[in-house]
Amino acid sequence: MLDDMTTPQKNSPAFLIQSAIAFGLSFAATGFGIFRLPLDIWQRGFLLMATLFLVSSTFTLSKVVRDQHEATRVHHRIDEARLEKLIAEHDPFKTVN
Repeated sequence: MLDDMTTPQKNSPAFLIQSAIAFGLSFAATGFGIFRLPLDIWQRGFLLMATLFLVSSTFTLSKVVRDQHEATRVHHRIDEARLEKLIAEHDPFKTVN
C-alpha cells in the first residue's frame, strides 16, 4: 500500500520555471521601485538592505520548513516499519509461560 508518506513528491519542470521567473520578476520590480523612489541614497540603501535581508531569511525559512517536513516523514516511516515488524512477529496462538 503506497501513500503520500512513502512516495516522494516532485515538482514539474514547468512549476520550477514559473517559480524562478516569478521570483526574478518580483525581485527586479522591487529593486526598480526602490531605485525610482524620490529618496536620498542612504534611504534607498536601507530599503535595498532590508529587501536583501528579507529574501535571504525567506530562503532560510523555507529550507528549515522543508528539513522539518522531511524529518517528520522519516520518523513516520521508521515508526511504521517498527509497527509492521511487531505485527509480523506477533503470534496470537503462542502461550505465555
